[in-house]
Parts: sequence; structure tokens; C-alpha cells
Amino acid sequence: MKAHPVLAWILLLPTLVILGVFVAYPAVNSIYLSLYEMEPFSGRSFFVGIENYRDLLTTASYWHTLRITLWFTLLTVIPSVVLSLIAALALDANPYCRGVLRTVFLLPVAISSAMAAMLWIFIYNPTAGYLNYIIDCFGGKGPNWLGDPHWALIGVVIATVWKEIGFNVIFFLAGLSSVPQELREASLMDGANRWQRFWHVVLPVLSPTVFFVMIVSVINSLQSFGQIHILTGGGPAGETTTLVYKLYRDGFQYFRTGYASAQAVGLFILILLATGVQFRLAKRKVHYG
Repeated sequence: MKAHPVLAWILLLPTLVILGVFVAYPAVNSIYLSLYEMEPFSGRSFFVGIENYRDLLTTASYWHTLRITLWFTLLTVIPSVVLSLIAALALDANPYCRGVLRTVFLLPVAISSAMAAMLWIFIYNPTAGYLNYIIDCFGGKGPNWLGDPHWALIGVVIATVWKEIGFNVIFFLAGLSSVPQELREASLMDGANRWQRFWHVVLPVLSPTVFFVMIVSVINSLQSFGQIHILTGGGPAGETTTLVYKLYRDGFQYFRTGYASAQAVGLFILILLATGVQFRLAKRKVHYG
């Protein structure tokens, strides 16, 4: 029995209202604000056209921030996806203590980004932190993880990867549960080793999950803010200032609303391009059904 069109629209109305208020309106308003420059505290605005975009593309600091953002995304997405896939495969293959190990991997997901960042501040402490203590025990000398421009981005990356692994493991475990057991048994009877079974049996079935996790991980990395704000505040020397953090500074600290809105539009375009590239590259690698 087909639902009446009016009833279908009524059922969709709450979702459409929420999407309109919290997604569509802010997006359209950002585009509108990017064409204006506002005076702080006065509320007066002046139409400047594409001047904010011109300033954005001709500023060296913006391109530096874009480079840091791309490096941050690359360094967080690849390790988090690979490590979470390895963890999910290990949990799927070993039924013993699976519940305990699953809880260990999912604990970072349960805590907020602020709490996770505070935990890593203690771990990274150059004098009393556990990480440098372990390095010292092996005869090395740990760096100032969050205060050294050469190490700060790596420190934020490690904390982000640790936070994201548990989230990815959830989806990989769900994807592994859909791999038919008869396919695994048939490949085992054919003499396939562990790597061959993974590459030719498990991975093709798991490819939609891997694709989804990659898309979500890239978007999350490009939008990362909380851990950067707490761990480094964009420093030192701007070496951990990503596009989102620069947008926050220009919009809420320097009150350059139009300029920050132009950055928001630019970030949206970057996410759109990154997602489109992934769809293009994965078109022939993802197998559905």
C-alpha cells in the first residue's frame, strides 16, 4: 500500500525543518555574509563583493594554513583507517576477550574531545609526561611535543588518530559481519593463505565500508577543532592552525565576519572536492552486493 503524498510530506516535515534551520540557512547565510564586511559592535555592513575572496587567495598565511590542513588530514586519515581495520580484523578473528578488547577500543569514542585533549596534555608534558618518561627509559630524549613547531602537528595527529580509531572500528566490525562465512571456508579449502583470503574475499565485501570510513574520516579531519584548540591553540608559530581554526580566529577573535564567512565557503568547496575525488578514485574499487 503506497503512502499518500501529503502524508509523506507531513512525515518528512520535522526533518526538513531541522535541515533548513541548522544546515541550509547557515550555508546560505555564510555565502551572503562573505560578500559583506561588517564593523565590529556597530552592526553596520558594507557590500564588498568578492573582495573577501580576493584577500583570501592572495594572503600567504591562508595558503600556509591550507598546506597544514592537508598535511593534518593526510597524517590522520591514513593511520586511523589502517590501524582501525587491523584492529577490527584482529577482533573478528579472535573471539576470546572480544568484549573486553572492543570496550578498550571504544573508550576514546565515549569521551569528549575536550577530555581527550586534556588527557594528552598530561601525556605530552615535557617534564612529567608519561610519553617522554618512556622515551627516557630507552635512552632517548623526548621533545617538547606541543611547544616545538617541528613536533606540535605530530602531537595533535597522534591524539586525533587515537580518538578516531574506536569510531572506525565500530563500522569495520559491522562490515566484517556481512562477509559470508561460506566464502571464507571455500577460500580456505582452496588453499588460500591469510593474506589471499583478506585481499580476494574479505576486502571486496568490505570495500563499501572502507569507502564510507574514508569519506567520514576526511571530512572529520578537515573540520577538526576541539583538540587543536585545547592542545596548541593553533601554535606554536601557527604550525597547527588549520582552516577551521583560522576561521574561528578571524570570525570570533578578530571579528572579521565577512572574511571568516569566505573561509567557510572555501572550506565547504574543499570538502566537496575531496569527497568528489574519493568518489572518482573509488568508483571501480568499491563492490556493492
